[in-house]
Amino acid sequence: MHQRPARPALLVIAHGSRDPRHAATVQALVREVRALRPGLRVETGFLDFNVPSVNGVLESLAAEGVPDVVALPLLLTRAFHAKADIPAVLRQAPARLRIRQAEVLGPSPLLTAALERRLYEAGLTPADKPTTGVVLASAGSTDPEAIAVIAEIAREWRHTGWCAVRPAFASASLPRTEDAVAQLRAEGVRRVAVAPYVLAPGFLPDRIARGACEADVLADVLGPAPEVARLLVRRYEAATVRELVAVSA
Repeated sequence: MHQRPARPALLVIAHGSRDPRHAATVQALVREVRALRPGLRVETGFLDFNVPSVNGVLESLAAEGVPDVVALPLLLTRAFHAKADIPAVLRQAPARLRIRQAEVLGPSPLLTAALERRLYEAGLTPADKPTTGVVLASAGSTDPEAIAVIAEIAREWRHTGWCAVRPAFASASLPRTEDAVAQLRAEGVRRVAVAPYVLAPGFLPDRIARGACEADVLADVLGPAPEVARLLVRRYEAATVRELVAVSA
């Protein structure tokens, strides 16, 4: 009877931050993923500011003899980090490793469900949807593709019953969170909620929170929401059935 080959290890690649809440939130999310897949090897690597680094984790996995790795970007949109930074880091991995790069997390109905979970935890109910306008507040990007994706998520989410959904950005793009809140107020929306479309606390999420000071409701970051953990597993599973992505130069 042949033994089934071990499943590829999952390497969750996070951006990293000087804010200690960032790494703590990432690790909480990774614990949720481990709970969903108890037999799966799950590691975390950071691109900057935090340890372990992505390179360090890859070196350790190779030294242990791990043959296959799925590298999963902990990112909500396909912007510079997903298109350039992460592939460049993976190209530096030990040659003995076979690496698949998974897709970024967004867009996904699971993320929309996580956004609604956070809004309900902040005090809203489904019955509030028709009288509530939501500001979908993301970190922002200079990548037009990423900006277009956020706008499309806002349009789709609006169709689920909210009075209005408007995108906003903490950097690089406009409008800012406070401007989107003011616009909804000017249009006569009865209740305004801000839903941060970010995974972990940090500098830009704090800017979103400051911009939400005139809103009625501010939801928490997505963090280790169950829907986000399930989405990580889904992206991992999809990557394991794809052909190996060449990451060598």
